[in-house]
Amino acid sequence: MRRHPLWLAHLLHRISGLALALFLPVHFWVLSLAIRDTDGLNRFLTFTDLPGVKLAEFGLVFLLAVHMAGGLRLMALEHLGWTTRQKSLAAGAVGVAVLISGTFFLKAI
Repeated sequence: MRRHPLWLAHLLHRISGLALALFLPVHFWVLSLAIRDTDGLNRFLTFTDLPGVKLAEFGLVFLLAVHMAGGLRLMALEHLGWTTRQKSLAAGAVGVAVLISGTFFLKAI
């Protein structure tokens, strides 16, 4: 059962949700810098120009796109009959997620 593509889609959706949840406190911390510590925010924004951080941003956008596609897949499973065509659409959604995050990454570097 774990070799089934839909199980892998489920696993990817769970992992992306967990990673996004772990990122959220960092995001709020950076937002708080904009309010209380503008020098700290400027230092952080300088840090974000590093290539490794740009790569991490690509990963974050990829996780967001994958998580959204996984959520759409779950709604389709709950409300539609699952056909071969829908399985192809789920695979296409992952491809679109890669395309969206790749476009973001290419604009960032």
